[in-house]
Order: sequence, then C-alpha cells, then structure tokens
Amino acid sequence: MSSEMKIGELASAAEVTRDAIRYYERLKLLRRATRTRSGYRIYTEADLEGVRFIKQAQAFGFSLSEIRKLLPGRDAGLVECRLVRDLLRLKLGEADARLSEIRTFRETLAAYLEECEQTLSGKRGECCPVVLEISHPTSATKRASSARKSIERFRQ
Repeated sequence: MSSEMKIGELASAAEVTRDAIRYYERLKLLRRATRTRSGYRIYTEADLEGVRFIKQAQAFGFSLSEIRKLLPGRDAGLVECRLVRDLLRLKLGEADARLSEIRTFRETLAAYLEECEQTLSGKRGECCPVVLEISHPTSATKRASSARKSIERFRQ
C-alpha cells in the first residue's frame, strides 16, 4: 500500500466506513487530514494504525472518550500512566462482573437443560418445567427470576 491514501482507501484498509473516519477526526481521535489542492483528504500509514488502534480498543470495550485517554502520542509520564492504570482497573472490574453474570447465566441454562432431560427421559411429568417456570412468573422459582435477569444483562 502506498504511504499516502485517500479516505476510501483508508476506510477499506481499516475496515471502517468513511463516515467513521470523519467522525474520529471531529472527535480529535485522528489528526486532521491534510488535503490536496482539489480538496481530497490524504492519510498516512500512521493514520491507518490510529484507526486500527481505535477499533481494537472498541473491541475490548473501551468507549471513544476512554480511547482518547489511551491514544499514543500523549505525554507518557507517570501522571498519564496512572490515568491509564485506573482506566484499566475499571475495565477489568467491569469484565469480571460480566464474567460472573455469564457464569450465573450458564449455570441456569445447564439446570434448565437437566430439567428438560429428566422430563424427556420420563423421570418427571409430561410438561416442560422450563416452559412452566418461564411462562408463569408468579409461581416461578428464584432461579427462573435470576435467569431472566441474567438473560437481560447478557443481551445488553
């Protein structure tokens, strides 16, 4: 790839839209592109790496405002390092909470599967206990309520 590229080439190489690149510029996550005499934006390999950094950070769950704090090119002193550390601690705590919710959700699903298996093998009645628990919230067990909450949180 050439060292200079237009917005469409950058977008294609970074697997984002042109609008995303313009948006990152407006938010000052990317430097303002230089322009040709005819007004075309010109980007470099450094810009491509910047967009890739943004996308990777987003994939790890960082918001654009959080990504701004992580961007390379800032002073890399101890104050900035503490800010980054605090942000990483926060994200790690969020990830741990989500993992806990996912484990609870998995346990609920496994219990529901076991109930279905017992019903289908004739060890229980002829009605699906899972459907009964989910469709009758007034008689549902705590586990069914917990499962619904876990499902809702998981979908978010």
